Amino acid sequence: MWQALDIETWIAGRRSDLDQVRAPVSEIIEKVRSGGDGTLIDLTKRFDGIDLVDIAVPDDEREAAYDLVDAELVESLVQAEVRIRDFHELQRGRDLWLQEMEPGITLGVKTTPLARVGAYIPGGRAAYPSTVLMCAIPAVVAGVEEICCCTPPPISPITLVALDIVGINEIYRIGGAQAIAAMAIGTETVPAVEKIVGPGNIFVTAAKMLLRDTVEIDFPAGPSEIAVLADSTANPTFIAADILAQAEHDPSAACVLVTTDATLADSVGEEVRRMAKGAARRTIIEEALEHSGYIIVDDIDEAVEAANRIAPEHLSLQVADPLSILTQIQNAGSVFVGPYTAVACGDYASGTNHVLPTAGYARLYSGLDVNHFCRRSTVQMITKEGLEAIGDVVETIADAEGLCAHAESVRVRRRR
Repeated sequence: MWQALDIETWIAGRRSDLDQVRAPVSEIIEKVRSGGDGTLIDLTKRFDGIDLVDIAVPDDEREAAYDLVDAELVESLVQAEVRIRDFHELQRGRDLWLQEMEPGITLGVKTTPLARVGAYIPGGRAAYPSTVLMCAIPAVVAGVEEICCCTPPPISPITLVALDIVGINEIYRIGGAQAIAAMAIGTETVPAVEKIVGPGNIFVTAAKMLLRDTVEIDFPAGPSEIAVLADSTANPTFIAADILAQAEHDPSAACVLVTTDATLADSVGEEVRRMAKGAARRTIIEEALEHSGYIIVDDIDEAVEAANRIAPEHLSLQVADPLSILTQIQNAGSVFVGPYTAVACGDYASGTNHVLPTAGYARLYSGLDVNHFCRRSTVQMITKEGLEAIGDVVETIADAEGLCAHAESVRVRRRR
């Protein structure tokens, strides 16, 4: 349940499950493409054991959910929403900026929000109202006008309350790869979207990646993972607690400790085993821990190199001088600095986004933010004076490329 890991084998293993489900997920996508709502109803019966009467959630069901949720929880969601919104407001750029680069040449960027996006909210093993906040708030801040949500049935009242808090009233009770296909392709009930965001299991992640020619996605965001980079000063109980917090998400969750101290690795293992025995989600945790463990390195430089190769979703720095290490981190979805920065704080209420790339994709993608919901167009305004300044350059290069009409489009203006 807690073992030494070979870094190469562990890294490769995080994507192997994804490859194995591509064929069945492709089959589900084609069924939704040809069968629409009928397929969604059939697959919901098959996978969730639920006979759907209505795919869409009516307004009165969403509003009635407040009566089923403790008032303190509602208030906590409201407070988390404020913190998450405040952080994401800082990411919002100017809708249009223009800068005169030289006399007669003004350049800039125009930012336009996407018109319609879809958010996938996992369900099944747990309710995830926090993921509702993380997916919807940056879209709202960006100015997206239409935001829909798919989540597996039965939908928890907590999830419905979170959706109401952020202002989403287009909700569909469908999950899995079929939900991704519905949002990407469109059905009689579910209009197609321009982009799909949100985490999910390997079937959801595979569907998102297979449908990238049809719809844009945020990034692969599969089962949760954590890497802890620690030295001899770290608290083994804190590390074990963070590991269990991510392990309880999913049997496929991946957790790894990278440390310079073999004694610490043993101590963390003892704490992991002790804490797992009393965990509410013990079965899930123990399955996740079967492919989790530790990597011993010779020094901090090697630890940093290992962390950058792993490119984890969550990276916890529990070392004597974490800020000096932070400057060397290149690949991580989100970084948690110091012993008291529990990863769970970022999951819920510090304000940063918890929808992050997994399985090493932090080498290629950044976590969900406001920019994911925008298109940017460059803008240029050139006067006669500006055209004279760059005309010779444009004409010379265009002629060299053999694109005579390009050059002539400038010459004709200069002649006039």
